[in-house]
Parts: sequence; C-alpha cells; structure tokens
Amino acid sequence: MDLVLRPGTADDAVECGRICYEAFSRIAREHAFPPDIPSPEVGIALIEAGLTHPGFYSVVAELDGRIVGSNFLDERSSVVGIGPITIDPAVQNRGVGRRLMRDVMDRAAERGAPGIRLLQSGYHTRSFSLYASLGFAFRETVACMQGPAMSRAVPGHPVREATDADLVACNELCRRVHGADRGGEVADALKQGTARVVEREGRVTGYATDLAFFAHAVAETTPDLQALIASAPAFGGPGILVPASNSLLLQWCLANGLRVVQLMSLMTTGLYNEPDGAYLPSILY
Repeated sequence: MDLVLRPGTADDAVECGRICYEAFSRIAREHAFPPDIPSPEVGIALIEAGLTHPGFYSVVAELDGRIVGSNFLDERSSVVGIGPITIDPAVQNRGVGRRLMRDVMDRAAERGAPGIRLLQSGYHTRSFSLYASLGFAFRETVACMQGPAMSRAVPGHPVREATDADLVACNELCRRVHGADRGGEVADALKQGTARVVEREGRVTGYATDLAFFAHAVAETTPDLQALIASAPAFGGPGILVPASNSLLLQWCLANGLRVVQLMSLMTTGLYNEPDGAYLPSILY
C-alpha cells in the first residue's frame, strides 16, 4: 500500500470524524452493541477536539491521497493514553491500524513517556490481538455502566465543586494511588467546571474530572468514590468505567440502578503500578 502518515490538522476534522463514527458504529452493530459514537456530528466534534488541543498529538493516514484513518496520543500527563484510533471500514485488516499504532508509540518513546495506556472494547477481538502483538499487557476488565443519576449524598463524604486550589491535592492523591499524576486533565476539567472533590476530615480524599466516558476519578477508598458517583447529575456519553475487580463498587452501582453496557480491557506498556485505592479510568486510560 502507498500509505502516507502525516500530522493531523483542524481541516481533517470532518473526514476523520466521519470515519470515526462509521468505524465505531459498524463494529458495534456487528456485535449487537450500542455504538460509542452515536452520530457523525459527535464523531466530528470528538476528532476536532483532539486535533485542536495542544495536549494531544495526532496522526492521519492517507491512501492514494484519501484519508483512511487517524490516531491520537493524550500527552497532558507523563503517562500517555492512546485513542481514539479509527480506520475506514473499507480498508480495515490491511495494516493501517498497526502503522497508526506504531506511529504514536514511537512518539511516546521519543518524548520519554514512562508508560502508555489504552482501553479497548471487549467484543472487538481484532483490536485486542493487535494491541497484544504490539506489546500491550492486559491489566483489568472494566465495565462501562450507564443509568439514571442517583442525585444523593453519601453520609460523611461531602462532595463539592473543585477549585484551582485543589489541583495540588488532586495530583498528590493520584500519585499515591497510581504512581503518577494526571494534572493536565485535572487542569482542563477545572477550566471546564466539571471537576469535583470529596473531603473527609477537612482534606481531599477523592476527585473526579467528571463522571463520564472521557473522564477519570481517583479516591483513597471505595466509599469516597461512591460519594462522587452518587453526586453526579448525569453520566456522560456511554457511561462511567468501573473496574470489575472492585466488586464492592460494581455491586453498589448495580444496586443503585446502573447497568453494564459493555466490558472493556485496560491495557498498558511501560510503567504500571497496581492502584493503591479506588479509581475510574477514562476511555483514554
């Protein structure tokens, strides 16, 4: 194939967004699951955000002068996350995805990123095989969960809107739980007004950049994380991502009306510490 890889630009948003929608919707339909990207407009907005955000690296694949796919690397924190990677269904299974993955992995290596992470849909066995063949290790099964907002408080775990003054505490907490912070994402969430913290005894014991598919949360304990989830006015996108190994949290979510939409795999290369606390990953990691 005469495949060319180049940096993405804002002008690529419409075509890459269309491919993003068609790729995700086709594989989901083949397995009778709801698509992660519900419409072309959502796909375009998602891709445009990645193409124009200074914290993301983007790469576009062209075949015979036509865009056939794209991939992104979230570089807002020291540990980087891959996605979304999408390939035009017309050229899938021809090595385009492997080339796009190699490109972002090379980028991470050039920047000296200590670790790379991604999540993939459990029903998409081809992507799981691709990532495993590229050196990614399976770490955790994650349940994407959606349902009505609980809109209540957890006694002893007050939740409030986060402020800029909470950034240091949030980063320190994330380093204790995961071994690295995600300060760039927290800073973005503070600007957007979606970040929340939970406190006990006058100190921050958990935070969430939002309760949504593209957001993450970190907490000292499962009750701290439950308080953040219970306070959310809604669960954005396909839903929140709950590690299945946290049986207490998973069962609590089910008992409070959330349902499992799909199971996903958290995969990593490089630095990875078993979390010392409770957490929700984002779809990027």
